[in-house]
Amino acid sequence: MARADLTIDLGAIVANWRALARLSGKAEAAAVVKADAYGLGAARVAPALARAGARSFFVAEASEGARLRPHIGPAPAIFVFTGHMAGDAAALSEGRLIPLLNSREQVARHRDTLPGHPFGIQLDTGMNRLGIEEADWRELAPALLAEGPRLLMSHLACADAPDQAANAAQLAVFRRLTDATGVARSLAATGGILLGPDYHFDLTRPGVGLYGGAPFDGAEPVVRLALPVVQTREVAAGETVGYGNGWTAPAPARIATLAAGYADGLLRAMSHRARVFAGDAPCPLVGRVSMDLIGVDVSHLDTVPETLDILGPAQGVDRLALDAGTIGYEILTSLGPRYARHYEEAAG
Repeated sequence: MARADLTIDLGAIVANWRALARLSGKAEAAAVVKADAYGLGAARVAPALARAGARSFFVAEASEGARLRPHIGPAPAIFVFTGHMAGDAAALSEGRLIPLLNSREQVARHRDTLPGHPFGIQLDTGMNRLGIEEADWRELAPALLAEGPRLLMSHLACADAPDQAANAAQLAVFRRLTDATGVARSLAATGGILLGPDYHFDLTRPGVGLYGGAPFDGAEPVVRLALPVVQTREVAAGETVGYGNGWTAPAPARIATLAAGYADGLLRAMSHRARVFAGDAPCPLVGRVSMDLIGVDVSHLDTVPETLDILGPAQGVDRLALDAGTIGYEILTSLGPRYARHYEEAAG
């Protein structure tokens, strides 16, 4: 079976980072490369960003940081969102990673297993996901601050909704907990950067905006996914296509079968809703998305090309996500390993 081609534009990722760095004002712009750079390949994405000037990176867990370190060298900081989990000491030490401690237990573990090793603190300001809660912070802060944390951070729950009152509420809590500390601070990821200077503090954490996703409307498109046409067939009116006879041709139709499916991250929820493109011409999916194949109505095309784009100039990750009932993050991080990946290098 022919392989689909996934093209990743490193130059666009760098351009998006630079744009978000400008929007961050005086704050340093880091780069979030967790989940293998949102599915696009941290081993290629992070070095391109480091060459462009990124000095700090964020990953979800220590194992990600350990894999990343050889690709960016010893100088950049690598922060670990999940902090210091049991069994992480060797990876944190050998990878020169900075855990963002999230609880009393992690604070104790870090002191016991890696005394003197750099650390940061994640504070819960209202998201109730990760972070030390206010009462615990009040008790722990004097000793922790004396140990010299590299960063104090929190995360906004509603940054993609600028009018949401929770943003200002979390900002107020973060200030209350950190204003007098004298430690570098970070509150804003992509959405927080767009909320303006009050949210920027010392370091911002661009994530999905680097990869072309909302809420950064000014992002350059990063990915193109071209699906090969395996075969076409003429379907008579009343005939059906796909598992469960899920689509019935209302009139004679030409159906193309494309080599990709839910095993490649094309979610089953896209069935009957999503489109692929021949240039600017949309072609609707018909029948169910199956494990390796999808059906597409190409009756209106004069010529059926060898490939059809499901991501590209005519349709970005957020538009496709809308048809799948999800968000661009899931589309990106679901892109499967069977794609032939090609990287367009960043200039300079």
